[in-house]
Amino acid sequence: MTAELVRGQNHPLSQSRLEIRISAGTPVAAAAALSDENGRIHGTEWVAHPGAPVQPGLEVSRQAAADHRLAVDLDAVTEAVHRVSVLLALPAANGGAGPARFGAVAAPFVAVTGLDGTEVASYTITGLDLESAVVALELYRRQGAWKVRAVGQGYAGGLAELFADQGLSEAAQLAAGIDEAVARGLARSVQAPPPRTSEGDRSRQAAAPAVGPDQGAAPQGAPGPVPPAYGGQPAGGQGQGGPQPAYGGATGPHASAGGGPVDYSHPRRQTSAPPPPPPAAPPAQPGQPTRPVAGDATGWSMEERLYNQVWGMFEDLARTAAAYRSAVDFAESRMDKELEQALSDPRSRIGGQGDAAREAARARYTQLVDQARASLDRDVAQLVAESEVVEPALPPAFARWGNPCWHAYRVPMEIPMALRLGDLRLPEAESIRIPMLLRLPLERGLWIDSGRTDSLDGSFTDSHDMRRLAMDTAVAHAARLLAVYPAGEFTVHVVDPAGSGAQALAPLTQTGVLAGPPAQGAAGVTEVLARLTQRVDLVQMALRGGAPDALPPGFDTSQQLLIVNDFPHGFDDRAVNQLRYLVDEGPSVGVHLMMVADREESAGYGPLLDPLWRALLRLTPVPDDHLADPWVGHAWTYEPPAVPHGSEVLREVLTQVAEARRTWNR
Repeated sequence: MTAELVRGQNHPLSQSRLEIRISAGTPVAAAAALSDENGRIHGTEWVAHPGAPVQPGLEVSRQAAADHRLAVDLDAVTEAVHRVSVLLALPAANGGAGPARFGAVAAPFVAVTGLDGTEVASYTITGLDLESAVVALELYRRQGAWKVRAVGQGYAGGLAELFADQGLSEAAQLAAGIDEAVARGLARSVQAPPPRTSEGDRSRQAAAPAVGPDQGAAPQGAPGPVPPAYGGQPAGGQGQGGPQPAYGGATGPHASAGGGPVDYSHPRRQTSAPPPPPPAAPPAQPGQPTRPVAGDATGWSMEERLYNQVWGMFEDLARTAAAYRSAVDFAESRMDKELEQALSDPRSRIGGQGDAAREAARARYTQLVDQARASLDRDVAQLVAESEVVEPALPPAFARWGNPCWHAYRVPMEIPMALRLGDLRLPEAESIRIPMLLRLPLERGLWIDSGRTDSLDGSFTDSHDMRRLAMDTAVAHAARLLAVYPAGEFTVHVVDPAGSGAQALAPLTQTGVLAGPPAQGAAGVTEVLARLTQRVDLVQMALRGGAPDALPPGFDTSQQLLIVNDFPHGFDDRAVNQLRYLVDEGPSVGVHLMMVADREESAGYGPLLDPLWRALLRLTPVPDDHLADPWVGHAWTYEPPAVPHGSEVLREVLTQVAEARRTWNR
C-alpha cells in the first residue's frame, strides 16, 4: 500500500534499488545530491545533475522535462553517504523561458517506486510560492536502514542558494553549470510519451514496463494534470472541440479565462462508461508473434488510440535500442577486463596461452553482441510490421503527405490531438520511421534552421539551397497546421523582409490562405510585429481582468502563426525584443512563432537571442541527429516532412482550406 506523505513525514524503505518518479506542471530540471550525516555536500562530484547525470548509486535525467525518472541504488552509495536528496529547479529561474516560481505552476508530485513500478511512497509538494528550487524529498540512513522523508524545502534564490545551504563551497559554479546543461537541452528535446493511466495501462497494451531511469512516462496514479516535456501532453484527447486549456486560443470557444494549470481531460469525454474495446488482433500461429492491428492501444477514440500506439512504438524502439547499446557496452567492458587479466599475468605471455585467452575473450564478445543484435532485430521486425499497418490507418494530421488519406481530405470540424512534424529514427533500426507527433494547440514555436549542417549521408548542401529547403519545410508545416484546424480557427502571417521566400511561399500566397500579403521591408516587419504584440496585450488584459468577452468587436480569436524569413534582415533591436515578447507571452494566448533563420548569422545579437533560440524547437530541412529524448538519452535522427516530387497535394489541400474560410466568413 502506498504511503501518501505530508511534509516532514517519513516511511521505511524495504528495498535498495528504487525509482524516483516526478511529475510537474512545467519542465523542471531534476538532480540528486549525496550528503553526510550532517546534510553537507562534500563536492560537486556528490551531485548528479543534467550536466553529470551519473554518480555512484544515482542516475538522473539529462535535461529539463515535466516528467522524470531517477534511478537510485542505495547499496551502491559509499559508506560516507547518509542522505540522498531529490532536487527540482525551474529553468526559467535562471533566464530561460517559462515560469520563474513554483507558485505559478501545478504542485509537483514525487513518488518512490520499486523497479516494477509499485509505489512505496508519494508526496505532493504544496505551499510553494516564490521558490525556484526545492528539495523534494530525501532518502536517509538510520540505524543501518533506509527511510524516505518528505521535505518540500524551497529556495527563492534557486539552486545556488540551495547548494550553499547544504555547505557546498562551489554552489554558484555548480548551479551555473546545471543551467548551461539544461539550456543546451531545451532546444533539442523530443516530447514525452503519453503517461500511464491510474489503472496501470500503458499507452499501448502490449508494451512492457519501462526500465530506463530517464524515460518520461508519468507515474501510475499520479494526481492532477501531467504536462509534457516540450509540448507533448498526456493522451487525454484534449483539443477536439469544446473548451480548450490556457495554451489554446485566448478567447472564444478555445479560451481558458483563468489562465491556471492546464486541464488535459477531454471536454466531451463520457466518464460514466468505459471506452469501447480496441480492435482485437487475429490469433497468431503457434510460435509466431501476434499480428499487429492499427488502433489496438487504449483510448476513447480511434484517433487517440492511434496517437497512443505511435508513442508506444516510439517507447518500444527507444527501449530496445537502449538494451542493445547496453549489451554491447557490457560485452566490450567484459572483453577489456578479460584481456587485461590475461596480459597482467606474465605466465600467459609464454607460448600460446596469451593468444588463446585473447581469442576466447573476443569470441565471448562476439557471442554476446550477436545475441543482443538478434534480440534487437526481432523487436525491430515486429515494429516494422506494426508500422506497416499503422501508417495507412493514420488520419491526415498524423499522416505523411504521400498518404492517400490526403486525397480524400475535407476541412475538419474539430481540432485533432496532434500534428506530424516529420519522422524519427535510430541508427540501429534504419528500416523503421516513427512519426514525430506534436500535441495541439501549440505550446512552443519552431525554429527551422537554414544554416549549414553536417549531412548524415556525407552530401553537401550549399547555403542557398539550405535557405530554399528551410523555407519549403516551413511552408509544409504551416500548410499542415492550416489543414488540420477548422475553418477560421488558424491564421498565418508571413514576414519576408527581402522577398527572398516568394517562390517557396507560392502555395500559401496563390491559394489565398494567408491573412495578408507577406510583409516586406523594415516597415512591414514593424507593422506586423506591432499588431501581434498588441493582440497579446489585449488578450492578456482581458483574461487577467476576468472579462474575455470584453475584447473589441470583430476581434480575431483564432490561433495565430507568424512565419519569419531571412532573420535578422529588416530587424532592429526593438523588433528583436518584440519577437522575444511573442515567444515568451504569445503561446499562452494563441500566438506562435516559426523562425526560418541561420543561427550563426543571427549570432550578431549575442546573448539577446539565446533565450529565443532555447525557447523554440529546432528542426532542420535535411535529416539531422540533433534531437534527443530526456529518458534514454538517444540522439534521434529527425527527417522533415516532404511533399512527394511532382505532387499537387499541398496546393489541393490549401485550396480547400481557402474555400472553407471564404464560406465561413460569409
